[in-house]
Amino acid sequence: MIRPRSDLGGVPEHGGLYVQFAERLDPGQNVRLHALHRALLADLPDGVNDLSPGYVNLYVDFDARLISAGAVRAWVRRHLTGAGELPVRPGGRLLHLPVRYDGADLDDVAARTGLSRAEVIRRHAAPEYQVYAVGFTPGFPFLGEVDERLRLPRRATPRNVVAFNAVAIANAQSCVYTLPSPGGWNLLGTLLTTVYDPNREEPFLISPGDRVRFVPQEGQTPPLPEVRRLWPLGPRLPALRVEAPGLLDLVQDAGRFRQAHFGLARSGPLDERSAHFANRLVGNEPGTPLLELTLKGPVLTALRDVVLAVAGFGMRPVGLPMQQSFRLRAGETLRFASIQRGARAYLAVSGGLETAPFLGSGSVDLLGRVGRPLRAGDVLGVAGAGHARPGFASRPLWLPDPLVLRLLPGPQATREALEALGGAPFEVTGLDRMGLRLGGPQVPGGQMISEGTPAGAVQVTPGGEPIVLLNDRGRIGGYSKPAVIHPHDLPLASQIRPGQRVTFRPDLSGSPEDWVRRWNIDATWPGPGGRH
Repeated sequence: MIRPRSDLGGVPEHGGLYVQFAERLDPGQNVRLHALHRALLADLPDGVNDLSPGYVNLYVDFDARLISAGAVRAWVRRHLTGAGELPVRPGGRLLHLPVRYDGADLDDVAARTGLSRAEVIRRHAAPEYQVYAVGFTPGFPFLGEVDERLRLPRRATPRNVVAFNAVAIANAQSCVYTLPSPGGWNLLGTLLTTVYDPNREEPFLISPGDRVRFVPQEGQTPPLPEVRRLWPLGPRLPALRVEAPGLLDLVQDAGRFRQAHFGLARSGPLDERSAHFANRLVGNEPGTPLLELTLKGPVLTALRDVVLAVAGFGMRPVGLPMQQSFRLRAGETLRFASIQRGARAYLAVSGGLETAPFLGSGSVDLLGRVGRPLRAGDVLGVAGAGHARPGFASRPLWLPDPLVLRLLPGPQATREALEALGGAPFEVTGLDRMGLRLGGPQVPGGQMISEGTPAGAVQVTPGGEPIVLLNDRGRIGGYSKPAVIHPHDLPLASQIRPGQRVTFRPDLSGSPEDWVRRWNIDATWPGPGGRH
């Protein structure tokens, strides 16, 4: 049997480092952070997947199969040798954005600050805001700093949904909700231009390091951007027609790389190992577009002879082999039967699915309005004829029972948090492509300055609730991350079912100081001649 902790083939091994510029918010250091980000973007080595600029640090995401942590450190330090020459003033564009000041909390903000509505509007529109970071949702800008008289905390009870284009404040920050999403900031108005639209040639209006001025103005709210299509309406080689969708059927390829600084999710298959095996069975390269199926599979009819393979868990093809290539002739129908082991399976077709890539990827990103789940009547095409033969098999994939996931110390690791995570089993109380919400013993954690989020990070809310972050996670987040799932075990996390129990086995070797050093590169500049 192929055990998940060996023979990984083309599966990435996620690694990450933080280039640390300051311990607390510092506008000058944030400017330097973005200058370094631009320099690194212009000189990306193979294996560096993404750069996520935050408030006080820059997260570097890399594939440890292709580049070592030592080589990443050397690359960053080479660019830091010119640290003293990096600018101390904002160097991005200055954008003037029209706002209709009609927010649901405008009167409340006026009452709590003792200011008139007109004075609240004047004070909010007066500053030139610095774009400290972009994230939470695609294009969502974190702006600072708000006039001191307007600095109010987040609402005690967040709204379940904040409207698209809402302009809001919380503490020293302002923001724009670029897509409908939950939120607890105080709503002042509505932006009259669209910050993020996946259908535009340039999807993002605002970049990290830019500057923003709000201009009071009347006008109509622009429409919510349409969902961008990820496969053609009329495929060149029609292959599969959807008779009935499954629970969640998504086209995925290797994922959308080097877009984290705009807040876009990586997407891609949650179980990269099973996706890799499915593609390999039909002669495709790793990362070739295929279907990710969750818990319940679709009903598909072949429109031409195709060679298919299914790998993974949670279901099996009816009357056809699992983890072995098979031929489906034109007119034949493929059905799936659900099973109680695992959650996701991957259906690959020889030649790969035809897609219309967005920013280099055909992967669906539900939050980013990039693609959608399959619907009845959809027709998927193949990108090429393919040359695989039916009957090719591999040794079966394997799921351990009971499920034990290894943990490595995370960016904010403490011995207390790691011991709490390993002290008792946890139950999955909620899950989606963003992450797994776990119920069980309370774990030490809490809020912190928002920063980039590693794949498989275990973040802990102020209430002590752990959440395992998966592919569609927010690219920056403000909760402590005491642990990360071992990269070889991350595919197993994607196969967990609702209500399943999971046990963690933390690595407690080394000291907390060692754990911090493992994650960080010091880039602080206390002044002329400062160390970096």
